[in-house]
Amino acid sequence: MYWESKGPEYTDKTVEMAVKRARELGIGHIVVASHTGKTAEKFIGCGMHVVCVGHHVGFRGPGVNEFPEDMKKKLESAGIDVLITTHLMAGLDRCLRFKFQGIYPAEIIANTLRMFGQGVKVCIEIAGMALDAGLIPYGEDIVAVGGSGKGADSALVLRPAHSNNFLDTKIREIICKPRDF
Repeated sequence: MYWESKGPEYTDKTVEMAVKRARELGIGHIVVASHTGKTAEKFIGCGMHVVCVGHHVGFRGPGVNEFPEDMKKKLESAGIDVLITTHLMAGLDRCLRFKFQGIYPAEIIANTLRMFGQGVKVCIEIAGMALDAGLIPYGEDIVAVGGSGKGADSALVLRPAHSNNFLDTKIREIICKPRDF
């Protein structure tokens, strides 16, 4: 499915399509990007293991954790794992870019993936982050859901690889994404 544009107005349909496709393929794990928990909340009761990946502490400013503690507790009590950690395609490379005004390998990979749309890049990134954290099993296909700022507008079926073998990631299917981004 190709949405006409990017944006949060596609969130409900993206969530619906992601869960439907996971069920069709017998996939038991969904990884969703959500810096406030609102998108992840839509997966409560879906019958699958869900991992919510938020922005790392400091993303919005030094020491700032933008993920609401009450939402974290709500998601965790519903069985959703919440992962707040360094972004796979940022970290030290972004530090060097800010400091020395250059571009580094992770930034090149991220910008290349953005050619498919921000949400597609996010899906691939959060899947690797969840795998590195041990929250999803190695060697299995999962469904990842991401967006282009707020909400969700992209969903993929993929088999993530650990960050030290990132280029072994396999994108199996694009469930949905914005056509114009």
